[in-house]
Amino acid sequence: MDKLAELYGFQPPRWTGRSTVETCEAIMNGQSRAFISLGGNFLKAVPDTDAMEQGWRKLRLSVQIATKLNRSHVVHGEIAYLLPCLGRIEVDEQATGPQAVSMESSIAHFHGSRGQAQPASTELLSEPAIVAGIAKATLGDTKVPWDAWVGNYAEIRDAIERTYPETFKDFNKRLFKPGGFARPLPARERKWVTQSGKANFITPERLFPELGTERSADVLHLATLRSNDQFNTTIYGYSDRFRGISGTRRVVFLNRKDIARLGLAEGENVDLTTAIDAATARVVTNLKVVAYDIPKGCCAAYYPETNPLFPLAHHDPKSKTPSYKLLPVRLSRSRTGPDG
Repeated sequence: MDKLAELYGFQPPRWTGRSTVETCEAIMNGQSRAFISLGGNFLKAVPDTDAMEQGWRKLRLSVQIATKLNRSHVVHGEIAYLLPCLGRIEVDEQATGPQAVSMESSIAHFHGSRGQAQPASTELLSEPAIVAGIAKATLGDTKVPWDAWVGNYAEIRDAIERTYPETFKDFNKRLFKPGGFARPLPARERKWVTQSGKANFITPERLFPELGTERSADVLHLATLRSNDQFNTTIYGYSDRFRGISGTRRVVFLNRKDIARLGLAEGENVDLTTAIDAATARVVTNLKVVAYDIPKGCCAAYYPETNPLFPLAHHDPKSKTPSYKLLPVRLSRSRTGPDG
């Protein structure tokens, strides 16, 4: 924050901001009146889907900067803007020529990326151009060289390096290093930032103490899963080679002994109902029972299809991460058909 203040002549906000859960709460209670999104499919990714969609429609303003349509775009605020932008696979031609962008992989390596395809439209702006345009219209004169940054993304990376010199030393020089370059992580270098200087492993007595240790025989613990042909909320196909599922994602994985104990049969359709917060009914219907090697007392289904089951309040108290890996649910035979 001090470095940003020094470089750009303003006082950055010092408040901590909001987690996903806190953002959802603020939208639903009317505290947040506007939402601007750089990509993503927020409504599909968050828990308590039905309640969130109702709250979302009460926003005064929703702005989506995106490469393709998703659910968050068609459920919108009173005033809504959908700003299509260049995708990473498209050639991004700016004042100094075709641009390269940086990205971080899931193993904390930074890579450069250049677009190869012709843009879908000559009217498309890049994400930096849209953000800079909003900033210029909102803030007026500042020390931030918005136009220079839009014209040459290397200057953005130089600015990042000035702000975080240890992490991004020689950012532009290393951008296309084969395999990328690693973000400094103490654990990767076997440096343990603890009082003992060693790695500390802590085993909790039980998960989610507020659930208690007792539960009814008909209650199972649900975990959500992703398929091999899925990235976050984006579903590319209906064949999950990890688990031998093809043609559908509306399934629930159960231990064979639980299937027999609950009087169910493999292949029949069931409804899942949340077994906590009895004041609010949360149900996902018509999931096909699939026998699977999963511990007794547990079941699994796909994310985000079963997100409506998860209460917003059901999250880790410290990280505020929604509890998508543990939710008490009950199963019942579906009263309607697969299309009902």
